[in-house]
Amino acid sequence: MKAVTLRQLQEAVKGGRRLLRRNQPTFLSNVDKFGHLNDPGWGRSLNGVIIRTLSELEGDRGGHIAGRSHPYPHVFIVTSLGGCTWRSTDSSARNYFLGRSFSAASERFTATPGKDHESDGQDKNGPVHGKVETSKPNAGTWIKKLLPTSLQSFAHLARLDRPIGTWLLAWPCFWSISLAAPAGGLPDMKLITLFGVGAILLRGAGCTVNDLLDSDIDRKVERTRQRPLASNELTTFQGISFLGCQLLLGLGVLLQLNNFSRVLGASSLLLVGTYPLMKRWTYWPQAFLGLTFNWGALLGWAAVHGDLDLSVVLPLYASGISWTLVYDTIYAHQDKEDDVKVGVKSTALRFGDNTRTWLGGFSATCISGLTLAGINADLGWPFYAGIAASAGHLAWQVYTVDINDRADCNSKFVSNKWFGAIVCSAIVAGKMVA
Repeated sequence: MKAVTLRQLQEAVKGGRRLLRRNQPTFLSNVDKFGHLNDPGWGRSLNGVIIRTLSELEGDRGGHIAGRSHPYPHVFIVTSLGGCTWRSTDSSARNYFLGRSFSAASERFTATPGKDHESDGQDKNGPVHGKVETSKPNAGTWIKKLLPTSLQSFAHLARLDRPIGTWLLAWPCFWSISLAAPAGGLPDMKLITLFGVGAILLRGAGCTVNDLLDSDIDRKVERTRQRPLASNELTTFQGISFLGCQLLLGLGVLLQLNNFSRVLGASSLLLVGTYPLMKRWTYWPQAFLGLTFNWGALLGWAAVHGDLDLSVVLPLYASGISWTLVYDTIYAHQDKEDDVKVGVKSTALRFGDNTRTWLGGFSATCISGLTLAGINADLGWPFYAGIAASAGHLAWQVYTVDINDRADCNSKFVSNKWFGAIVCSAIVAGKMVA
């Protein structure tokens, strides 16, 4: 692995200024289209770093805007699949494009911040020190403030500091419970509460299984290398013991349901246990995650009625799987470079530059499934107004996401908690006027 400090990058940039005029246009300004890095005519190389100028690129990550000098104080380090930004306080490092040519897919390039420079916190598709999501939360999180030190690592292992995963698991359950409510009635709040607690426990158990099986991979990925098992904060035995505790508590929740629901709920454990392995075998692990995370679309209805109305729950389940393929493909684009390095697969790698087209198709399938479930459940007109709003939310995600920007991918991914809320509100409103 090659590494250079940002001070070395600054020196390279200064050297580049003597070779390249400030008004020389960049031949390609979009990082995901940057190419021909071995062409010596395009700039000066230092330790594998190629210097490019950025000029007159209003709205495109650098350059001058009329009347304003150097509005974007960033250095860009371009990797094979995207770029990563580093904030610089030195004007000599502004508005330059730095690229790296890769002689092999396994080669890496990292930048180590010096005392005069610091990361802007946006790691764009490369294993650098600034990152959108780290495995350890900041010191100010509620876990650090409220839990004793002996429990903090277990809370991190269960991702209690990142509730988005719990929301994504819980919403299909809430949709199904709401669809199963009587016409003109509200969903059973006792079941909503039980399924909410169950979502916390099952999501935590799933994360624990994932980290137990993937600790070797997590150590090689910048975003995950500080997870408790990967960093050896917790031992494998402690992880397995914690998993057992979560499953026992989850069993306590499951036993509050009817017999049909108990069997149906227990059968999901096979999916929970096998999903973490799928990234090693197939480019479609997100589809298996969809099967796992949306099991509640079946279980919620069963908890209310003791059986399944397939005309309602199958379209709902299919729509949830399609939704998962949307949000988790976006999420997977954050790690695509490290995934290539360690040899794991994802739909982000499978779709590549065609990601937006695929996501559009999955979004259409998701909305179609929700609509069909609503029709078969005899929901009233507010449901369809809400589904139109949810379709707009998905369209916004798909057509505005920058798959080469970790910060944007993370933001779009997290926004899916609002998609789930819109759909749930639409179902409840549709039931009230059914």
